[in-house]
Amino acid sequence: MLEELYQVIEERKRNPPEGSYTAKLLYGEKGLNGILEKFGEEAVEVILAAKDGKREEIIHEVADLLYHLLVLLSKLEIKLDDVYEELRRRRK
Repeated sequence: MLEELYQVIEERKRNPPEGSYTAKLLYGEKGLNGILEKFGEEAVEVILAAKDGKREEIIHEVADLLYHLLVLLSKLEIKLDDVYEELRRRRK
């Protein structure tokens, strides 16, 4: 699923559809700072949901966090395979 979502983000980066939230993040006025702000905001929301122990809210916020992480990686030209390779390296 993460690969699929990452590919959608990459496609919207290459061919930004009008009105696309992803394209707005990638090409908006705030640039990288805007993506970082959203990622930070979502991280805080995950923490707060976890603190409250609300399972459905946690799931919702983690999905938002993962999406914004993938947008950040795409913006920085970092592929998921690069992250997977680092995780494999650490496992050894």
